[in-house]
Amino acid sequence: MKALILAAGYATRLYPLTKEYPKPLLEVKGKAIIDYIIDKLEAVSAIDEIFVVTNHKFAGVFRAWLKAKKPQKKITLVDDLTRDNRDRLGAIGDINFAVEDQGIDEDLLVLGGDNLFSGDLEQFLIFARKQAPAASMGVYRLRRKKEASRYGVVKLDRRKRIVGLAEKPRSPQSALVAMCLYYLPASSLRLIQEYMRVKRKTDTTGGYISWLKNRVAVYGYVFGGTWFDIGDFKYLNAAKEKFA
Repeated sequence: MKALILAAGYATRLYPLTKEYPKPLLEVKGKAIIDYIIDKLEAVSAIDEIFVVTNHKFAGVFRAWLKAKKPQKKITLVDDLTRDNRDRLGAIGDINFAVEDQGIDEDLLVLGGDNLFSGDLEQFLIFARKQAPAASMGVYRLRRKKEASRYGVVKLDRRKRIVGLAEKPRSPQSALVAMCLYYLPASSLRLIQEYMRVKRKTDTTGGYISWLKNRVAVYGYVFGGTWFDIGDFKYLNAAKEKFA
């Protein structure tokens, strides 16, 4: 199994902090956000390589970061060749770029490079493998339902299959939201190109999952613990204060 960390965004909502520095390398409690993710991935024995997809603007910064690390698993940087926010590929575009560029043809675990979570990744993978060849995604129950309007709001049936996904609804019907964390079996990777041809909306993973769930089964695993999607200063500061 391979893992892919999405780290090619330009994080304009965190300017000027991220104008010349990538968001996944920002520190929370003395440690880069991406290093928390790497630690979790290195604890999963089934993963034999970690890809980090970044943009051309920050590729050199990530190379310096990787050079200073002593990883337990092979980490490969992928430069998506974009240079600013206007020509970004988007999350789905970057997944497709990495899959094509690196010839990935096996099960893939995809994680957002700005997601901090304390839940058990191994348990998620145990759940996801039981559902294969269906895809699975991580979901999280927020304390306040009104905050769900920032995310994709998920509806699960009794078998934990995703039967609804509303992207940033004004009036959320629940506090259960999508994390940027996906288990994509090898058989489902080919569907990414089909989605891009049909929809051509590559910025968010939620749009792809909404489309995918109508073609193959997609299941949701509810994570416990804490989770921070670091999209702006409010949530960056909250993570610095509360993440454990």
